[in-house]
Parts: sequence; structure tokens; C-alpha cells
Amino acid sequence: MKILLTLLLANTIQFSLVHLANAESTFDKIKSTGVFRIATEGAYSPFTYHDASGALTGFDVDIGREIAQRLNVRPIFIEGKWDGLIAGLDAGRSDAVINQIAITPERKKKYDFSIPYITSQAVLIIHKDNDSIKIFSDLRGKTSAHTLTNNFAQIARHNGAEIIGTNGFSQEIELVSTGRADATINDNLSYLDYKKHKPNAPVKIVASHPNAEQTAILLRKGESELKTAIDQAITDIKTDGTYQRIWVQYFGVNTAE
Repeated sequence: MKILLTLLLANTIQFSLVHLANAESTFDKIKSTGVFRIATEGAYSPFTYHDASGALTGFDVDIGREIAQRLNVRPIFIEGKWDGLIAGLDAGRSDAVINQIAITPERKKKYDFSIPYITSQAVLIIHKDNDSIKIFSDLRGKTSAHTLTNNFAQIARHNGAEIIGTNGFSQEIELVSTGRADATINDNLSYLDYKKHKPNAPVKIVASHPNAEQTAILLRKGESELKTAIDQAITDIKTDGTYQRIWVQYFGVNTAE
């Protein structure tokens, strides 16, 4: 009897230890390892891309680095195609996604978001010689180039467009420029940055979506400690002037939130 009780006690202790290990939050792991794993695309200028030297940079990348600094940990950026970023978060390969993720009701059902760190507007982009598309509803029966699961693709589908799958913004603009796609919908800030570097690109904006989007950091559901820490970091970044400095670096003198 004593042996049986001893075995039961040992099993109970072992189960409790396993349960505690499994219950360790993402925030606990970040603090214990000293590493904040951030999923990002690395191919979406000016938010997350590689500069002429090959270094990862961009507005979202700098925001991620500043958040990590305020958490007193080191950021590690895990790059991948858009469609795999959220899947990587689900699988535990990253702790957060910072890649211009729009807050939508559908995503909020499965994920948590930080407080927004940027507000922007979707714009309809076509070839400069295209006169057949003037408003979003003109996309019906036309082709629109997008990564398949992003919010811009949903807008295009809603307006009756056939989606041509891409690897990111640069390919989307290329398809429109060469006539292999009728249009693309994307962030107005990305478009302005693109035209700044390639003013002669044969593309133009013909319409803006009436609803501005709020962008935030995507987290797994229930990571309340991590969300609170990131929210505080974003608040501090905006309060101490860091946000304005980063904004000016990538977008100019005016802060548009």
C-alpha cells in the first residue's frame, strides 16, 4: 500500500511539473531566453524589406526593434512569405507577427492584437493607360494581383475581381506595370514610397477605400502578459518621440496615424 501511494505521489508531482512547463507563457519564454521572435515578410517596402546592403530594414522592422529594446530582450526576425507568417505563429515558430497586419473581425476571432501602431488607407492601383477602371466596383470581371490571404485581396474579391497570386508588393506592381494584371490594391504608404523611388513607373492610383485600416501586432490568443507589455512599449515609443523619428525616416515630415 505504501509503495502504491509513493508511486501515485511521484506521478502526481511529475504531472504537475509537466503541466507547469507547458503552462509557461510566451512572455515568460521571451524573458527567460532574452529573445523576441518576430515574423515578417522582408519584401514589403517601406515596412519590411532589404536595403542595398542586404540588411533587413523598414518601418515595421524598426518598430519591432524598439519594442524588443523596451522589453529588454533581443529581436530575431523570422522572414517568410506572407501566407506563411500567420501559420508560423500558429505553429509556435514566432512570438508575434509585425508585417502591416490589419485588424479585422475575422482575425480577432482567432488572434489577439496589440494597440494599433499605424493607420493607413487601401488604394486601387492600375496601369497609367488603363481607363476602364475608375472605382473599386469596376474590378468585376478584371484581374487583381495579391498575396492570397491578405486583406487587400479580400477587398478585391468583394468587388468581383479574379485574384492572381503573388509573392508580395513588388511582384504585384510588376504585373500591373506589364499588363499581366489589371489592378492591385495596396497600402497608400507603400505606393507613395514606391513612386518616390521609381517616379516613372507606369502605374497610378484611381480610388481610395473609404475605410482606413488600423495595423497592429498579431499575437496568439490569450497572451495577455505579452500584449500588455507590447501595448506599453508602443505607448512609450509614441510618447518619447521615437515613433515620430521612425515615421519621418520612412514617410516624411508629417505623422499620419
